[in-house]
Amino acid sequence: MSDTRVEAAYAGALAAFKNPMLDLLHGRFAPFVVAVLSVTFTSERSSVPVTDAHAEIGDMLDRLRATGYAEGEGGEVMLPVGTARDLCRQWVRAGWLLRQIEGEDEVYRLSAHAVGALEIAGRASGSRARVSESRVRTLLEAVERLAQDADPDVLTRVARLTEEIAERRAEIARLDRTGVVDTVDDDTLLEQAENILHLTRELPADFARVVESIRAMQRDVVTDLRQDVRPAGEVLREYLQRGKDVMASTPEGKAFAGALRMIGDPRRLDDLAANLRTVLRHRFTREMAPPERAELAAVGRRIEAGVAEVLAAQQTASHVITTQVRTHDPARDRQVDDLLRDVMVGLQAWMPASRTAEPIEPLRRLPVADLGHLRQSVSELRPPEPPAPLADWGDVESAVEDTKAWGGPGYRAIEAHLDAYVAAADGPVDIAEVFAAAPEEIRRPVDLLGLLEIAHRRGMAETGEISTIEAVRADGVRRRFAFGAVKLTDDDGEGADVE
Repeated sequence: MSDTRVEAAYAGALAAFKNPMLDLLHGRFAPFVVAVLSVTFTSERSSVPVTDAHAEIGDMLDRLRATGYAEGEGGEVMLPVGTARDLCRQWVRAGWLLRQIEGEDEVYRLSAHAVGALEIAGRASGSRARVSESRVRTLLEAVERLAQDADPDVLTRVARLTEEIAERRAEIARLDRTGVVDTVDDDTLLEQAENILHLTRELPADFARVVESIRAMQRDVVTDLRQDVRPAGEVLREYLQRGKDVMASTPEGKAFAGALRMIGDPRRLDDLAANLRTVLRHRFTREMAPPERAELAAVGRRIEAGVAEVLAAQQTASHVITTQVRTHDPARDRQVDDLLRDVMVGLQAWMPASRTAEPIEPLRRLPVADLGHLRQSVSELRPPEPPAPLADWGDVESAVEDTKAWGGPGYRAIEAHLDAYVAAADGPVDIAEVFAAAPEEIRRPVDLLGLLEIAHRRGMAETGEISTIEAVRADGVRRRFAFGAVKLTDDDGEGADVE
């Protein structure tokens, strides 16, 4: 049994040390890699243009070589050979750096493995986490919250809340009675601040893992889509939905979505910033090292930057998947695959019979397709007989007048009638009376709407009464309409003509 356990443990250790994070820490030049990456990439500078990174890393490498760090005790080589460009390419292949396109620039980013390695190295080189009241309280509170969320018993929940309310009321009564707040010594406050820094140092690696899981899912979806031979409609529905729900497609994304409900609230971030300002004003922070103070002040910015990076990765993945679905053509992809396969088969057949430095005759023109027999004559373009004459429409003028009679409002005639009526009246005029005095040609139902439109443009006021008018349709049928009575208040007659 013990042999089996040892073999399993050894196999697990071998697999763990193949992880890029442990490979970075276990490498020959691990101190140099950790130092360079930690200086180049910071919480305020998560991505660095490729050219800038090569220049900065080259300067750091030259400085270390000039100060005597190239060789250690016993003549051991401590710094790698090669240029900064070569080192960055090696780190990309090792999975420590990611080379991406952002906008118009090509940039480097730390991978989740590199972020985790820098976090471990930072904890090992800094103050060690101690078993303290703050860390134990964090553990106990986490276990208590887990028990509360897991226990569905109502009575237990009510009893726990009642006890908590009683404790809060007792504390309020004590403060009202004594007016004294229990102070906490500086050592305890300093230990609590160190615990907060310990917790926040794990956030960048967590955010980086979420981003990389989303990008890995994006690559898997695009790869599956290119190899898909199903109907386009089915592919479109499946992958568009998966692109829409990209955050719920990975375990890291699901965990981040739950955390985002808390840290994505602007009010919580504002409260966090206010609390950090209060902490930094306290005298115990003077005992902290300047880097620790700066790290404590940047907690809120680090969270915001991590959330923004994850949401940007999610948006990019959704865009890439959607674009791939819309432009994906399985038939064309199969044709390209078949063509490449034919090329490979031809090369495999040609290579055994070819000689070294044998000239190859280039393809100077495309082969002519064998289309068989083509038609040598075309049909007569001119028709055998002229087209049939157009139908006689009869009296065109009467048709036009009939169309106008059933058309829209006659704005010019209505406005001329309104101007004449206003000029003859003394004071505001009632629109119903204006319409009743109009000739039948402009007393259609549609002309009432035109009159109200002109009156509204000039300025009218409701009287609170009901007006009743009789309109005459083009076919002579009369209709009665009721509407809220209005009077024209601006009788200057000005306004643009309505066609």
